[in-house]
Amino acid sequence: MRRIAPVAVVALILATAACSGGDDQGGATSGGNTPGVTDTEILIGTHMPLTGPAAAGYSKIAPASKAYFDYVNANGGVNGRKINYKVMDDTYNPATTQQVVRELVLQDKVFAIFNGLGTATHTGVLDFLKTNRVPDLFVSSGSHSWDQPQKYPGTFGFNPDYTVEGKILGTYVKTTWAGKKTCFLGQDDDFGRDSLLGFEKGLGAPVAAKQTYVTSNPNVGPQIGAFKAAGCEVIMLGTIPGFTALSLGTAAKIGYKPQFVVSNVGADPTTLTRSLGASAPALLEGVVADGYLPLSNDDSNPWIQLFKKVNAEHNGNAEFDNLIVYGMSGAYLLVQALQAAGKDLTREGIIEAVQKNGFTGGPGLSPLRFSKDDHSGYGGMRLTKITGGKAEYFGPTYETDEKDGPVNEYTTPPATPPANGIPATS
Repeated sequence: MRRIAPVAVVALILATAACSGGDDQGGATSGGNTPGVTDTEILIGTHMPLTGPAAAGYSKIAPASKAYFDYVNANGGVNGRKINYKVMDDTYNPATTQQVVRELVLQDKVFAIFNGLGTATHTGVLDFLKTNRVPDLFVSSGSHSWDQPQKYPGTFGFNPDYTVEGKILGTYVKTTWAGKKTCFLGQDDDFGRDSLLGFEKGLGAPVAAKQTYVTSNPNVGPQIGAFKAAGCEVIMLGTIPGFTALSLGTAAKIGYKPQFVVSNVGADPTTLTRSLGASAPALLEGVVADGYLPLSNDDSNPWIQLFKKVNAEHNGNAEFDNLIVYGMSGAYLLVQALQAAGKDLTREGIIEAVQKNGFTGGPGLSPLRFSKDDHSGYGGMRLTKITGGKAEYFGPTYETDEKDGPVNEYTTPPATPPANGIPATS
């Protein structure tokens, strides 16, 4: 991994067709009524780390989403319109995020921002998107910042809240490794802070030691060394994939073998294996994490069968992993929302459609919590363990809140995809 260097904004236009209609700035409009919408097209934008410290794994998300949009477009689109998806590289740098999002909104005139990735990066554009009345749909992060419907009525989450996830993982650690000295390493932003908050709620006590990292410094030697010196036996990692790999590798180098428990956002085995190389099987064995979507290695799952088909037909048959599943699952939800908003597509209409929820037919294992008063995303997780280089689910799915509510089992079985793999028009 390299330190972030100053870069020019890199634009990756992932579109099925060139912008049509529009104004003198090239943005697609619907007779001047709804930015980004014409009779034949819906222009959607996003910011993603295509390069930089979070690109490992995360750079696969947007192409996967685009592949699903292409699949929908090839089958008639949404209410006769094709989805045109424009992705801008923000290098996981909040200053660059603000620059590229301004370009998407003011120059390209996108209808909505979809799945913008990162806690610190996306937090910096919330006020701008609100001021410009741009729907901010299904943010790719579990920060509670997206669940502020009174302050940001157009912003909605996707991932389970990091505090929800932390509570579930903390509860498991308390039950499974009672009495073990438990510690925490997290990113130095709301991602890490929210994860720690939930983890300590689940544990019912403060962690024995805690450390943070910054993404511009790819070295966690001091942090892992401090954990070893403190006698930490269980370590939760609130880390992106590159820093998960760094933590596991650093521990191995100093002969330190704690039990690692890892946030879902940093636990994809394929991504970690690519970073860790030949040592990956030994380093990953027994790592506990969690998830809320089907696992990429479950070939019997109908959602995985659908997404593998889409991946082969529209994504160059890229190496299939959980981040591709993530990108396609988010895209499926956006198509559901667009369908629910109806043929007369407006920004106000899609916000209203998401608040009504009813998105029960998607691939998630836990419920979506959207309502007028709740803009968070999925409400629960199921635990995983890596064995033989592959993650496998075990136990029930759990749901909880980000406050002091109990961690309960969620018993509703997952849905299966429609026969054609596309949500039905409402």
